[in-house]
Amino acid sequence: MERTRSWGRAQSCKNGREAISPQNSKPEKNWKLIYTRADKLHRARQLGMSYPIRTTRQLLDQE
Repeated sequence: MERTRSWGRAQSCKNGREAISPQNSKPEKNWKLIYTRADKLHRARQLGMSYPIRTTRQLLDQE
């Protein structure tokens, strides 16, 4: 039986260990590859990021 990466990830989840945490993973390399806004918001929430990314100027203007 060939044990692949997916098998190992499934085993680590089954054994109670966390497979991938947002702290260990990197953000998407290209946000244009995520098509819809809802998908971008969902992925940003998974990564613990704020989306849309606002510049300092935009944050100051908001206040």
